[in-house]
Amino acid sequence: MLLAHADDETAASPVLARYAREGVQVYMVIATDGSGGSGSQTYLQRSDSGPVGEALVKARVEEARCAATALGAQEPVLLAFPDGKLGDYLGDRTLLYRLTDRIAKEIERLRPDVVMTWGPDGGTGHPDHRLVSDIATQLQRAGAAGMPERLVYMYLPGEAFRLTNPQRGEPPMLIPRAKYFTVQVPFTPGDLEAAKKAIACHHSQFTAETLQRFVPGMQGLWNGAVRFVPGSPAVSGDDLFR
Repeated sequence: MLLAHADDETAASPVLARYAREGVQVYMVIATDGSGGSGSQTYLQRSDSGPVGEALVKARVEEARCAATALGAQEPVLLAFPDGKLGDYLGDRTLLYRLTDRIAKEIERLRPDVVMTWGPDGGTGHPDHRLVSDIATQLQRAGAAGMPERLVYMYLPGEAFRLTNPQRGEPPMLIPRAKYFTVQVPFTPGDLEAAKKAIACHHSQFTAETLQRFVPGMQGLWNGAVRFVPGSPAVSGDDLFR
């Protein structure tokens, strides 16, 4: 799973728990250090004052490890690029190339059977999300070493934004679910419980009040299956590996 931030796995966490339970080695490759996450995210945002700076970086490392453990995933792979600045071409013209090279090396090392990431809209619209999606798609189409044909995009439905931050509403131009979400992967109640524990790990990102709305709300939206958009014809049906 290729992510921009610790907590991005929330969009597909029950499916990660399912595959880990079935014996799949689930890895979360996280591009950024998370230092810009508290109070600066566009939609999934805390309203209180949380940790900042290095304290936030350390907190998000521990939160990523906590979530991985809850899901049954492997130790997260933390690339520690600057949060919110992956596209800072004028500030550092080498950054995006270095990020692409680093992700390519991790893909070559891990040699996954499936890569899951954000769709081209980034789910929340976050530029970091969009860029990791672009890199995953680039590597697949370039035939990068270790990159599988099976690529899937995860999303958050519009209702999810109203659950986390009702005042902001949903981002524009959301992908129509009925037309494009053709892969639907079911999960068990036990997988959902693991996902709830993983989401609760992200204390720096979600207040207790937000979690009280978000977790039951997402349970209803998922309704027993997480929906994905296939990134290639190799993925279809109700199983990412068939």
